[in-house]
This record gives sequence, structure tokens and C-alpha cells, in this order.
Amino acid sequence: MSIYIEYHFKVSPLQPGTEILIAQLGYAGFESFVEDQSGVLAYIQKQECPAAILEDIQVLNSPEFEITFQRKEIAQINWNAVWEENFDPIVVDETCAVRAPFHAPYNCAYEIIIEPKMSFGTGHHETTFMMMQHILENDFQGKTVLDMGCGTAVLAILAEKRGATQLDAIDIDPWCVENSQENISRNKCSFITVSLGDATKIPKDKYHTVIANINRNILLNDMAVYKESLIPGGTLFLSGFYTQDLPIIKQACSKLGFTFVGNKERNNWVGAKFTL
Repeated sequence: MSIYIEYHFKVSPLQPGTEILIAQLGYAGFESFVEDQSGVLAYIQKQECPAAILEDIQVLNSPEFEITFQRKEIAQINWNAVWEENFDPIVVDETCAVRAPFHAPYNCAYEIIIEPKMSFGTGHHETTFMMMQHILENDFQGKTVLDMGCGTAVLAILAEKRGATQLDAIDIDPWCVENSQENISRNKCSFITVSLGDATKIPKDKYHTVIANINRNILLNDMAVYKESLIPGGTLFLSGFYTQDLPIIKQACSKLGFTFVGNKERNNWVGAKFTL
């Protein structure tokens, strides 16, 4: 019977700290992760866990985040039980439900099934919630869409369910690409292509809509590429930043010729809409 080590990390601010932490832990050899409301539970087999395993996890020493952790041994893990304990279904405006395969079906217009496994969770962050609201409120019928930093591909999946007919989902992490492909298949989507890479993978003059739920610095760095990828009159949805960051995001978009349409706020996070 395998003995696992469980690290329960509490992270502030939660995002993008949790995403960065998970990525670095994955490279260090941690094999499974479950996000919760305070951070993430990370698991590794004891024989694969040297005493100094956290020494190279750079985000733990970053002044941008406050991260604490507790460590304990677990003799046996029922992964489904761990996931069920930490993953509740969400319902967005009584219109779209996101649930795991082990949850009961939800009667609503759109239902998305996400397997809450491995490193990048369920897409339940405030930013994802707001981006789903934007997708539900806007016309995606027949549209070409880019989901940049797709994670689980939950946003691309909803966009297809809303009528988009050509979608690209891109993420820099191989685990996200694998999980996205699994979730796309699980939700019987036909029009989403998943690619591994960064903004250099984005084609020009292709999309009606770009969805980018990443973080402030990446958004500011790649915003000009997003513009080049949009057709005239295209729409840009941005999230992954705080309320206090909205002015700098608006200013950067304005310099590129975008018009600010409006934004949503949820627990100090922002989801904003711009048009070209």
C-alpha cells in the first residue's frame, strides 16, 4: 500500500498564486492536486518526496504571495472522496451548471462536466465565473473564438455550447492541454482545437472573440497580440486581475484602439469586456 504525503497550502492572494504554485509543484514531482477555497492540497508518494523537495519552489519565497502549509502522511487515498469533499457544483445565473461526473445532473440550459483531477482544478474561480457570465450574455452563434490560457477549457466548452463553430484553446502547460482535451471529449464538443504554447501560437485576423483569463502582467504583455488576432469589430474579454488593476488594463486597451464596454466584479476580481 502506497503512503502519500499531503501538503495543504494556504495561498494569498489565491490567484495567480495557486496556479503558479501548482505548476512548480508539478515539476518537482507532485502527482495530484485538489484546489479548495484557501489554496491547494498537493499529493506525492512518500518514497518520491525528499526532505528538501520544497527548496526549489520559488513562489514560496515570493514577496507577492503569502503561502503557508501543513504536511501529513496519508496511508491510503480515495481520490474520488478527496475530490468530492473539495469540489462542489457551481451554477451561473441559473443558466449554466459546472459539475463533476460524480455529481447529479442539473436541469438548466447548459451543463458542463469537468473532471476535477490533476493540477488545474475545476474552473471555479471568481474570474471564471464572471467570464462564464459574459459568455452567457453575449452572442457566440457562428463565431470564431480563442480561449487563451484555457486551463480546463471550461470557457471554450461553454462558448461552443452557445453556438461558436470554430474555437482554439491554448495553454502553456502540457497538463492543461491534456485535461482540456479530456473535458472537450467528455462534453461531446466538436469544434475546439487545443494547442500547447503561449501568445506566439495565436494567428492573426482570425477571431470574432478572444477570451483571456490569465493574470495582469501576461494580459498587458500579450494584449497587442490579442488585437492582431481579432477581426475588425471583434470582442475581447479579459479577467485574472483585481479591481485596482482595472485602470491600467483600460488604459492599455485604449492605446491599442479598444473601447471599454463594461466590467463585472466578484470578490475584488474583475471580468471586463472591450470591443475593437
